[in-house]
Amino acid sequence: MLQQSLAVFLVLALLFAALWLLRRKGLASLPLRLARPSAGRRQMRVIERIPLSAQHSLHLVSVSGRMLVIGVSPGGCSPLASWPQASQGLGPEEALTP
Repeated sequence: MLQQSLAVFLVLALLFAALWLLRRKGLASLPLRLARPSAGRRQMRVIERIPLSAQHSLHLVSVSGRMLVIGVSPGGCSPLASWPQASQGLGPEEALTP
């Protein structure tokens, strides 16, 4: 019985270590939704995330009727482009403003 418990513990420890390593490298995400959204409508939404490397990524975010492209790196976040959000879709490409 003790040997089986140790084997299960070892397998779980290896799974958690692999998940931690993948999350650290930016290759896996585990959405933890502990807090409930407020009763009102959310003002900010992440539309898409594109990993460029282990520590760099691009985020497409909708904030209060505007679309933003944000570059994320170990040094911080930088807004790259923004445009008014169209009622349908993401908006025209010619509306991009660096």
